[in-house]
Amino acid sequence: MDSDLLPVLDRIASALERLSPPPPTLAGLDAADAFVWHPAQGRLTPVGHVAHVDIDLLRGVATQRRLVLENTLHFARGLPANNAMLWGARGMGKSSLVKAAHAQANLLDGRPAPAGRGRLVLIEIQREDLSTLPDLLALLRNSSRRFIVFCDDLSFESEDADYKALKSVLDGGISGRPDNVLFYATSNRRHLMPRDMIDNERSTAINPSEAVEEKVSLSDRFGLWIGFHNCAQDVFLDMVRAYAAARALPIADAELAQRANAWSVTRGGRSGRVAYQFIEDLTAELAPAQ
Repeated sequence: MDSDLLPVLDRIASALERLSPPPPTLAGLDAADAFVWHPAQGRLTPVGHVAHVDIDLLRGVATQRRLVLENTLHFARGLPANNAMLWGARGMGKSSLVKAAHAQANLLDGRPAPAGRGRLVLIEIQREDLSTLPDLLALLRNSSRRFIVFCDDLSFESEDADYKALKSVLDGGISGRPDNVLFYATSNRRHLMPRDMIDNERSTAINPSEAVEEKVSLSDRFGLWIGFHNCAQDVFLDMVRAYAAARALPIADAELAQRANAWSVTRGGRSGRVAYQFIEDLTAELAPAQ
């Protein structure tokens, strides 16, 4: 009887091993300066080329650009730096600024450092993987490189407890946040949760102020809390002109401004993203016929 059960037990054990995620590893960390965290696979997938905009082309956000760049460069040099939350209007360059600052930190004599030789590593983590953030930080603690863990479009919904895990990580817990890791995030929401969720906490909690404070206080864990706001028409046109000049587009300024404004009307607003999309379309239109 026992001998008959052994093959069955062996197959069950093999199936469980396949289902369980492999132990996290830092293998290949020297192959690139940007990675995506895949917790199910227990590894960091290298990104050969980060799609970023030159930092000088990010217009209308001069103060925000200075704060993020200074903080990032300080960290890359081994100096104290803060976790950063970039919040506010859609399309105004929040994630673009993070990627551009990473690129600036990895310049070597004015040119991009060879792959794997940059001073700073950018790691993207998905919103749904935040619960594995402690595992990632424990892994990165063992490396000699410096990391910015980046979560784009961060927000929380009702009954979402991941904000507690993130709050614990930002505080550092008993082991403290690794000295070689910062956390950057972007969000369209100032307090990372919808207004109706905050109002619901006030209406249903025994102590409304404490319930709201528990969730909203997550913002206190970010040393830098940087707002991005909708841009005026002159700022929008400055963005368009900067992109057009960088691409040397053969178009008169008056026509460029007229067409850019018409494009923004069709999109229902003005932002850096709208300006870039307009330039993409215009570049294709003005390209020489083949």
